[in-house]
Amino acid sequence: MELKDIKGVGPKTLIGLNELGINSVNDLVRYYPYRYNIYKPINVTDIIDDSVVTVTGSVVSKPTFFRSSKIKSIIRFRFQTANSIINVVLFNQPYLSKLLTLNRTITLVGKYEVLKNTLVVNKVLMEPIYNTSIEPVYHTNSDVKRATLIKCINASLLLENIIKETLPDYINQKYEFLDTLSAIKCIHNPINTETYKKSLIKLKYEELFDFMFKINLLKFKNQIVDNFAVKNITKEMLDEVISLVPFTLTNDQLDTMNEIVEDFNNLKRMNRLVLGDVGSGKTIVAFLSMILNSKVGYQSAMLAPTEVLAIQHFENFKNTFKSLNMNVSLLTGSTSREEKNNILNGLKTGEIDILIGTHAILEDKVEFKNLGLVVTDEQHRFGVNQRNVLKNKGRFVDVMYMSATPIPRTYALTIYGDMDISLIKEKPAGRKEIVTKAYKFNQIDKVVSILEEELKNGHQAYVVAPLIDDEEETSELNDLKRIKSILEEYLSNKYKIDILHGKMKSVDKDKVINNFKDGKSNILLSTTVIEVGVDVKNATCIVIFNAERFGLATLHQLRGRVGRNELESKCLLLSDKETDRLKVMEESNDGFYISEQDLKLRGSGDLFGVRQHGDMVFKIANIFKDQKILLQCKKDSEEFINNNIETNFREYPHYKEVVEELLNSH
Repeated sequence: MELKDIKGVGPKTLIGLNELGINSVNDLVRYYPYRYNIYKPINVTDIIDDSVVTVTGSVVSKPTFFRSSKIKSIIRFRFQTANSIINVVLFNQPYLSKLLTLNRTITLVGKYEVLKNTLVVNKVLMEPIYNTSIEPVYHTNSDVKRATLIKCINASLLLENIIKETLPDYINQKYEFLDTLSAIKCIHNPINTETYKKSLIKLKYEELFDFMFKINLLKFKNQIVDNFAVKNITKEMLDEVISLVPFTLTNDQLDTMNEIVEDFNNLKRMNRLVLGDVGSGKTIVAFLSMILNSKVGYQSAMLAPTEVLAIQHFENFKNTFKSLNMNVSLLTGSTSREEKNNILNGLKTGEIDILIGTHAILEDKVEFKNLGLVVTDEQHRFGVNQRNVLKNKGRFVDVMYMSATPIPRTYALTIYGDMDISLIKEKPAGRKEIVTKAYKFNQIDKVVSILEEELKNGHQAYVVAPLIDDEEETSELNDLKRIKSILEEYLSNKYKIDILHGKMKSVDKDKVINNFKDGKSNILLSTTVIEVGVDVKNATCIVIFNAERFGLATLHQLRGRVGRNELESKCLLLSDKETDRLKVMEESNDGFYISEQDLKLRGSGDLFGVRQHGDMVFKIANIFKDQKILLQCKKDSEEFINNNIETNFREYPHYKEVVEELLNSH
């Protein structure tokens, strides 16, 4: 049955339901309440002063209605409860004056003032409540009122075969789960606390089991390649390549290199995520891996999300490994036609060992002679299909992903369950903690004074604004041009300030960034386009305007633009709003700790601004709060896949459909 066929769903309601993300009957019955109101009527004699209470009774005086200059309306009347008569006041609910007829029995919710014997009402329930009642509360919109939504949901729950049981029978029996239909009915219409808890656990488990089944299946599928080639990297080769690096690798970097070599030397495709904090040295690990890959006769490709980052990787590789006789090329959207043709030919003949570039390297014309390793930087910025395009340009392609989005290990093992994970937490020797402090806007003179001190010492600085143009609010210092004029006034035009934002043409962006890198400008005033990719070691200060508008991930990434050398660096957060995020930034430089706090503050659906999988947004489960259920689902789904999966598919067709869906999308 289609959504439009449900009783109560007219054309306007259908549009409203679609806007809420409800596009099918299954979506409708699984559109869960986000909270509940619990009403428990009590006797007035039991009321404690100024407490919010629920009372049931009848209207015993004709309501008086009048308007006031300060408030829209006031309704007053007397109300008979079981053992007393009280005064009632309602503010700004004029439509109720016609409904509150004499002797009508209703339930009122509000704050009772004992001395005045008055109940100030915030909610009127026209259907009286005599016992404890639990009212589900849903997100709605102007086209779908709460009452309409509840009627549509309850009408759907009466349909035959509307809910299919998906979990394997043995799991339902093992945990003594309720059947899914009973669980969903209880979530929408809770009977009692005990049954509600059982329903909640069943539906959370069902959702998380589906998720972990997909994750584990992807891992199984990604690693299996017929007759995959072993690359036979020796310890001597690894030591030789590491010796080329002009500094000492951290223990985490060395451990990661050993894990990568182990991947190179087995019969499965490498599918590894190198997860590191800002400035922890992930890129050098990728460079060393590409060199090792080339030493055994394979080509490598490195995919970066922006041209700035691709150029930076290319230049860093060339500068760090000058002694190597290795052909490294750069391919971006700005590469000239002639140079591009030369690169295409060099890749086909095998003359080019390493290709670094942007989306341009995903084009069909880009063909490799013997591609053996693909490195995707900031992997969450690319879709699954984009990443697979590059992987499929060779037969024996190992895959490495890099991300500067640090995530707690347990959480990472879950959402990246289809990958092996290497964590790089240690910072290179000599790096100092970035001093971070929040300031109010009325302290801007102090902020600029700190900024100027860094400039006087010959260093450079970033200043970040959340908007390009002042389109939202005129009262806050959130516009690039206005901030520039403020800085020029405070600094008496003594320093060159360049502006950078996402709406600029690529050639203009590159010019501004290169000027800053070359020291031709002192301050780079920018939007968040500098979040990833701009690496200027002489920059020792970053000022972030309206810092409360940014998530923790962005703030941490922005802070990571400084502190990229042995000099002490500063991050100054300007905001008139005190938030938990700013406090977290002040107390720690550890990205993994910050990600844990981000998880607590924002929930798991959009951790650090990253959604790794299409169904990372759960309807009822919460990865952070339901970690125990999640880990059990991980274990149970692995057993389901490994134990006679073909038989399981025949018995439980839902999971066969999931597999087919995955195969079609990957």
